[in-house]
Amino acid sequence: MASPPASTAPRARVPMLTAPEVLRAPQACIIDLRTPSEFAQDHLPGAHNLPLLSDAERAVVGLLYKQDSPETAFAHGLERVLDTIGELVAGIARVAGLEIDGTRVREKVLELAHGGIESLQSQLDPVAFAPQQEDAAPVILHCWRGGLRSMSVVALLGRLGVECVAGLEGGYRAYRKGVIGQLAGWQAPPAVVLRGLTGVGKTLVLRELESLRPGSTIDLEKAAGHRSSLLGMVGLEPVSQKAFDTRLARRLRESGLASEGLVFEGESRKVGNVIIPARIWEAMGGAANILLTAGRERRIDVLLEDYLAREQDRPHLRQQLAQVERRIRPEAPLVQWFDGGEERKLVGVLLDTYYDPLYLHSEKGKSYALTLDATDPRVAAQTIDQWLSAGALQL
Repeated sequence: MASPPASTAPRARVPMLTAPEVLRAPQACIIDLRTPSEFAQDHLPGAHNLPLLSDAERAVVGLLYKQDSPETAFAHGLERVLDTIGELVAGIARVAGLEIDGTRVREKVLELAHGGIESLQSQLDPVAFAPQQEDAAPVILHCWRGGLRSMSVVALLGRLGVECVAGLEGGYRAYRKGVIGQLAGWQAPPAVVLRGLTGVGKTLVLRELESLRPGSTIDLEKAAGHRSSLLGMVGLEPVSQKAFDTRLARRLRESGLASEGLVFEGESRKVGNVIIPARIWEAMGGAANILLTAGRERRIDVLLEDYLAREQDRPHLRQQLAQVERRIRPEAPLVQWFDGGEERKLVGVLLDTYYDPLYLHSEKGKSYALTLDATDPRVAAQTIDQWLSAGALQL
């Protein structure tokens, strides 16, 4: 490794913002410096992933930190960073819409890193973020704990002349703690749950209702990337529990959640592999129920559109059908019907032998404030809109 030059640089001021402050700055450009796998599991809404280290590099640094020493880990990480820091700075300039002179990046990194990890830590001076221009959109960088990874890059950008840059105090971990606290402390308004047999179009009605009453619905399946069934992941991208929580917390923060009634689609406690947070589940349990109905052929149409709208999803669906076939009715040749184009027959058997019996069992004892034909989702949504506007939940 090249020897870093002697440093006479002053302490590096590192402006910092708290997680609530970041969430109140929707115009901010948020840059997540964590590894791609950390980012994929969950991240702040709207964040860009520009990793300081790759997953493999991060693993090596962590191993050296545990088995050798912090200094050894720091030296190894510095070598890797010196190879890519120019590209990282250029990436930050691109996504943030900034002009950054990259000719002295390596020099400034070596200047900050002179003396090793303890020297760098002693140079970093966290201060409250105070933008020089009130209307300037801040560039916010963060890592896992708001530590050396992000603070050093904030300091570097400051020395490269970037003025409106800050770190996230406590990093992603502080943000995650805030999400958990928000979900645990949420106070539910009056709520409605749309219920009905698989394929009646509950999600279609929910989305039509959202267009009529913006901010009045919580689409749990969309948040989970899963339809909450044996085949529910086909054509979608299921998310982690942390990402599910993040999406729900963001939705609950959005303005416009109607005081007249917050509308959910009926789900079990688990939506795919994620679990509905306790306070939301409690709200659903105490909600007024609306029963949606539709004829069997209409239900088959809805499910075919859901699962077969995209040709590229067919291989995944076929793979899942083979597992379902073994699980629910071995004598039903689901894959054979699928390959032979007998898709309506296949869906009908799934409804009759699995989905309907399961749903009817789960609905025992429930009462309904309203029963609606959902064949036309728009008409059903308009009826619910009028029902809520008339103060049905306040009676």
